[in-house]
Amino acid sequence: MILIIIGVALVVLSIMEKTYGDAAVMVLGDNVSSETIDAFNKQHGLERPFVVRYLDYIYGIFTRFDFGISWLTSRPVVTTLKERIPITLIIAISSITFASIIGVLLGVLSAVKQYSALDYVARVAAMVMAAVPVFWLGMMLSVLFALHLGWLPASGVGSWKNFVLPMMTLGIPYSARILRSTRTYMLEAVRQDFVRTARAKGIPERVVIWKHALGNACLPIINTIGVYIGGLLGGAVVTETVFGINGLGSYIINSVNRKDIPAVAGGTVFLAIIFSLILLTVDILYALVDPRIKARYAKKG
Repeated sequence: MILIIIGVALVVLSIMEKTYGDAAVMVLGDNVSSETIDAFNKQHGLERPFVVRYLDYIYGIFTRFDFGISWLTSRPVVTTLKERIPITLIIAISSITFASIIGVLLGVLSAVKQYSALDYVARVAAMVMAAVPVFWLGMMLSVLFALHLGWLPASGVGSWKNFVLPMMTLGIPYSARILRSTRTYMLEAVRQDFVRTARAKGIPERVVIWKHALGNACLPIINTIGVYIGGLLGGAVVTETVFGINGLGSYIINSVNRKDIPAVAGGTVFLAIIFSLILLTVDILYALVDPRIKARYAKKG
């Protein structure tokens, strides 16, 4: 995680350093005097070399968990992150839960009913939905459920209903990807000897599929879902903008447009930290589920 933070901060700060536009002008406006611009650059240390500013930024993160002060709001970036990250996490967690339930369920049924009408429909739908852009899907769902049907709000964060459309927008494409992965792993599992042995013993088919076959296939599925969470966190940036949600994603987008470098770097590094923690959780869960890993650690103990 230390290397990830160092690397992500270097990439983001380097990109923001090379982007078009003067940071002082983009933050303060076009009608500012040169003296004001010089004062802004001196206040925020922009006259110093990039390497010095980068090392100072990294030092602040590791010693004080300090992501700097936003140039636009003059507030500590970490304070804004604490306010906005719960909204982004709600969207990401609800989306991956929705995607996992739909994707795993249809993936198992598609594998069990291979070459059936259900299998063909599920595979075609998965290919289509996996290729749909998130922003387009969000706008179409908003038009359908908010404008025409009036069932759900199109923007804002007032109640649980405000999270339904963002959840569907992110969850549907990833449910298609999880469906394809689950189908592949389940097809491998149902052809194994232990499945044939279980059937030969007269074990009910539903137990063979949902306990034995899925239990064997769930290990790579868990790993796949964990990797997809990173994409969901990135997709939340676009989704929050589409639905006007004041989460971490919209905060980063607005900061990029005004070249608020501390806010952009802080938000991106914070997302990287969360993603790293999620991958760590997946690894721990993988160790708990996989009997081979549990046996190895039990032997060491």
